Amino acid sequence: MSEPQLDFAVFGSSALAGLVAGLLASRHKRHVVMVGDAQARYRLPRTLDISVAPITRPETWALLKASLPDTSKLITKIGGRQALRRIDPIFFADGLAAREALGHFSHMARAHGMILETVPPAKIGTDRAALRINDAVTIHRPSFEPALETWLAELGIRRFAPETATMAPGGATLIKTDDEALVARRAILVDDSAIFRCLPGWQWPAQLLRRQHATILTASSRHLAGPIMTQLDSGITLVQHEEGGMAAMGPGNLSAFSGELGILLADAGQLQQVGQVGYETLITNDGAPLLGPVAADGPLILTGLGSIGAFLAPVLARWLAGEASQDEAEWCEARRADKRGLGRAVAEFNFRMDEQAA
Repeated sequence: MSEPQLDFAVFGSSALAGLVAGLLASRHKRHVVMVGDAQARYRLPRTLDISVAPITRPETWALLKASLPDTSKLITKIGGRQALRRIDPIFFADGLAAREALGHFSHMARAHGMILETVPPAKIGTDRAALRINDAVTIHRPSFEPALETWLAELGIRRFAPETATMAPGGATLIKTDDEALVARRAILVDDSAIFRCLPGWQWPAQLLRRQHATILTASSRHLAGPIMTQLDSGITLVQHEEGGMAAMGPGNLSAFSGELGILLADAGQLQQVGQVGYETLITNDGAPLLGPVAADGPLILTGLGSIGAFLAPVLARWLAGEASQDEAEWCEARRADKRGLGRAVAEFNFRMDEQAA
């Protein structure tokens, strides 16, 4: 393979992938390309970008709190005010273990300045614990994604189709089209699809697990107690649509997930399903992110960040560029895929899972 002309090839189409690529180029003056198809506007949602999650590590809360103002300003600069929306999500729990996790999560959230309210049983159901988080923010993808593509293009970041890229030992990437051949010094795999496609089985970290997942879109006049609701027992997330109905995302194949959703929403009556999709996702066995090189000669990965990943993009870009602060570097290094933990505990809350390792 010839000498690299580029610093990084960022594989992915998500907000996190785009923000990391753009920040590496704009703030850290790296030569970057992206590999991956642009987001399909009418595809059923598979993930959310929201500034809160059931985090249990105080250092993760502190990092997120410090990064949020910068990320929010960047998102609105790229996509305008409509790209970032204030939202009051609800986290709820039924079983004992999930209730304990919710209690710990609430202590961490309050300690880091979040305002929480208890949701009354009349709105959430009896024998259920629920908390509403005030003034979180979420990325409004229909507004943000087209603006993100424009921003990347203005920065001179080209996007190539996945089939044009080939990874080599050492983490380098060859991008070959009919007209040219480019070499990037290091690949960064961000989206699950990119990791599935590009990471050889022998390089898979032991902590990385595959999980069947599904999204179901329903038509209903029923309104949820909150615009976004997440059940800690199962990992099911419900998203109220402005035009009516809701999207539900959670673990399991379509059949199993549909059954779980029916039980969860039993009081809503018959749900009319208008769309559904099953797919595979990646999780970690301890709920903590996996960052950095997977092996001495492997690519870099950014996975396991969940819904808060995009809001940590400036931190991750600084770390990849070797310009992170001490606290940022310590947080990232402790979650390296090739040296997981470095003797430190990094586990976060993990939704119920019975999947097998990849």
